[in-house]
Formats: sequence, C-alpha cells, structure tokens
Amino acid sequence: MIIVIVGPTAVGKTKMSVELAKKFNAEIINGDSMQVYKELDIGTAKPTEEEKEGIFHHLFDNVDVKTNYTVFEYQKDCRSKIDEILSRGKNVIIVGGTGLYIKAALYDYKFTEGTTYNTYDDLTNEEILEKIKEYDNEIDIHVNNRKRLIRTLNKLENNEELTNNKNDLLYPDTIFIGLTTDRTILYDRINLRVDKMFNEGLLDEILKQKENYKDSKALNSGIGYKEFYDYLFNNKSLEEVREKIKHNSRRYAKRQYTFFNNQFNVKWFDVNFNKFDLTVKDVVEYIIGKEETDYE
Repeated sequence: MIIVIVGPTAVGKTKMSVELAKKFNAEIINGDSMQVYKELDIGTAKPTEEEKEGIFHHLFDNVDVKTNYTVFEYQKDCRSKIDEILSRGKNVIIVGGTGLYIKAALYDYKFTEGTTYNTYDDLTNEEILEKIKEYDNEIDIHVNNRKRLIRTLNKLENNEELTNNKNDLLYPDTIFIGLTTDRTILYDRINLRVDKMFNEGLLDEILKQKENYKDSKALNSGIGYKEFYDYLFNNKSLEEVREKIKHNSRRYAKRQYTFFNNQFNVKWFDVNFNKFDLTVKDVVEYIIGKEETDYE
C-alpha cells in the first residue's frame, strides 16, 4: 500500500506522515522538491531527527545544493525507493507539497533523460505566458490555464515533444490523503512558520550558502531562499525579505490546492490543530475502510 499525504505548507503533513507510518508499518519518502537538498534545513521545514521519531525517511538530504536535481531524476529515485520498501513487506508513505514530483513518480509520466522539467513556482501565469510568446508568438493559451502553460513552456525549453499517459496510475493500491484548513487559519500558520524560521536561524543558513547562489538553481528558485538574493546582493532589508517569503508562500499554497484537486483523487480532512490525534484517527479509519472495500 502507498499512502500519499498532500496539502499546502504549514498544515501538518510531516506530523501526520509519522503517525501513519507508526500505525501502518510504513517508511516515508519525501515528496518535496526542496527537501532533497543537503544543508537547506530551516527554510525547507525539513523534519528534524526528533520529529522523525525513529521512522525511516528517504530522499531527504540526498542532493548537493549546487546540483540541478530534476523531476526526471526524482521520478527514478522515488520509484526505486518504492520498490525497495515494498519488497521488504512494508508500506510506503509519500509526503510533500510538490505535486508534479509526486505525480511523475506514481503515474505513467515519460521523460527524456538529460532534459529539465520545471514547475515554475517562482513565475506567475502571466510571466510563463510571456516566456512562451518569446518562443512562438502564435501560441494561444488562456492565461488562467496554468497546467497547460507549464506543460507548453517545458516542451519549448527542452525542444521536444513530451509524450506520456499521465493519468495512468502505476500503483493501484494508492490512497491520496489531503490535509486542509480554513484559509485564514492557514495564512496565519504560514506567517508564523516564516517568523519561526527566522527565529531558528534562517539568516545564518542563508549566509553559509551565499557563495553558492551563483551556481544553485535551488537557492535561486526555492521559496524561502530565492527571496534572500535581493538582501545579499541588492540591499533589500531583512524585513522586506521576510514579508516576501510570506507572500510567496501564501500564493504557492493556493496553487498547491489547485494542482492536488485537479490531478489526484484526494480525500480531504480538515485538521484539528488543537487535537491533532482526532484528525489522525479520522484518517486512519478512512484508510482502513478503503483498504477493506478495495479488497472485497
């Protein structure tokens, strides 16, 4: 069985993954495009050893920050880990907020080795469309169709035809769990999380990476890191950086919801942050019920 836990940032996915891993004899695979990088811990909200509670975690801290790690490479690595874990008689939990990475791993996405596929999280729909027009001004795509904009720009940048059967799930015994909450609560949690990152030493983490900004796509594109470029090199204030991270994180959360709802068959659960164990109980009961139904 594969359990996928999705949802926006700051909604409790890490905690849920550990609780489910304990209950379903599972190991956890990272489904976040930034948590794969070494030394990027605070800004990515990477789980600490204490938070892992002894559960095996995979595809965290496995890539050098100057390496351009693509969704194609993640697809290969994730599928390899899935096969390895299942072969040992354990269940798999994939947890993260990068929808394209998760979909590429679990569905019949076909990539060509050596090419780069981007989610363009740092670009608005209008900016993506502008880049498309630079290649071909005759292409007509509605600015609100972000999914098609991303697919088209990737094709153009790679100078290739991307063929796949992207709606064919390769692992039938997969359950998609989504964690959600009221938007006002979510935005407050995002703002508090960013403040917590600063208090825990995010600036020190950034300063250690200053020399890598010229070579690292991760630092220049990841939310929580790209915003510091103007602080390091363009005299923007630290407070401006903090507010920009909050703004970009909130905007990203909206895009995450859109992707998950459009691409996965997600069962959503409203998180009870005061009594998280009740949310865990609801999720566990749903998984058990679904497994029993599927095997009837």
